[in-house]
Amino acid sequence: MSENLYICGSDQSPITMSIRCLAVDDEQHALDIISRYVEKIPNLELVAATTDAIEAFQLVQKETIDLVFLDVHMPEITGIQFLKLLGGRTKVILCTAYPEYALEGYDLDIVDYLLKPMRFERFLKAIQKAQTLLEAEELPKTVAKSEVSSVALLDDYIFVKTETKGKLLKVVLSEIRYVEGLGNYVSIFTDDKRIVTLLTIKELEERLPKPYFLRVHKSYIVALGKIQGIDGNQIMVAEGHIPLGDTYREAFFNGLQQKIVASKK
Repeated sequence: MSENLYICGSDQSPITMSIRCLAVDDEQHALDIISRYVEKIPNLELVAATTDAIEAFQLVQKETIDLVFLDVHMPEITGIQFLKLLGGRTKVILCTAYPEYALEGYDLDIVDYLLKPMRFERFLKAIQKAQTLLEAEELPKTVAKSEVSSVALLDDYIFVKTETKGKLLKVVLSEIRYVEGLGNYVSIFTDDKRIVTLLTIKELEERLPKPYFLRVHKSYIVALGKIQGIDGNQIMVAEGHIPLGDTYREAFFNGLQQKIVASKK
């Protein structure tokens, strides 16, 4: 099976993030079905499958559990009681043969309500919903980490080889205005000099921190903070104009989105 799993249908979407799951049901054959379905999806990890709701609740408190597959009718604790005890600690998909609990379940913020016998296609759709919710919660943390990392890199520097054999030049990232590709060479234009180095533009692009540096043309990378203006397909910098290629236009304006102030009229 491929690394990314694509759900069949018009709204295909790859399940890419790792999701740690717990299955709770007082019937072993129901757990066996869930276990079999989970095994088919490479990004799901079944931490445990248990018929003991008390044990399951203790596990949620001790382990990192992203998603619980939960039965409603269980002897010690019902699924609804279990949900209330969780208090939103983890995402829950109710798996039951009784449709009458759906409304109460959704009032308690369940991800989805699967009626037994569960079809694999329907199970996949529920996982897709869970993935969307989990990724939405994770995104602010990821962005925050990325911003901290990018700021650190922007205050950093690199050494590049020059045309003089054995000579390396220090380039402070915050001083770079733009980069021009020249085949197997690139010219790095900084605030006070031009440095020619034996690198491809792709190699340098991979080393420069996003979103501070963006590829805007097959031959150019620009530092967003050094842009002085935009005129159609031309980006204005201190030395003149850089072309904005059609292939890179959408990504470029997405990168500038938060900096653009425009009338809503």
